[in-house]
Amino acid sequence: MSGFEFIFSLFGLILGLALAEGLGGLSRALKASHRVRIGWPTALLGLFVSCDVVTFWMYGWSLRDLLPLSWPVLFGGFIVTALYFVAASLVFPDEPEAWHDLNAHFDAHRRKVIGGVFLCNVALLATVGWLHGLPAATSIRTVIVAWSFFPVALLAIWTKDRRVACACLIWLIALYPLSAVWH
Repeated sequence: MSGFEFIFSLFGLILGLALAEGLGGLSRALKASHRVRIGWPTALLGLFVSCDVVTFWMYGWSLRDLLPLSWPVLFGGFIVTALYFVAASLVFPDEPEAWHDLNAHFDAHRRKVIGGVFLCNVALLATVGWLHGLPAATSIRTVIVAWSFFPVALLAIWTKDRRVACACLIWLIALYPLSAVWH
């Protein structure tokens, strides 16, 4: 077993659990949808977290030859993947029936969820910078795809207006397919 395989067995397990937690929350909400309104904000938040977890998993694979097997890498990876798990677990309530409308749950938890994902991306950017160098803002693509995430995510965290938060989430979600097709 290589060092990366050892490291990624932990990261992959926790990231998989984060996805399962988000999907489990979605399933519970859908089962209760005859009594609870899910709403676009919660759906967008769940999609955002899922896309980011999958993207982090892909980055982990792309860094496989650069990540050294060390305590800081293993513990740092644990902290980041644990943040993803907690963020995913906060998207949907444990008991959807306790909420008449999940928009209220969104309002109560979106800052924690987006903030957790934001911190994961800061850690990823720091790791990429440490191992490979930061992407330079020398092209429109890099500015939009790589660097717009941070100010838009911060706006989504700090705004008091749910519509602005949803617009930010739409932008952030759009970055994932855009990065796949815009080379």
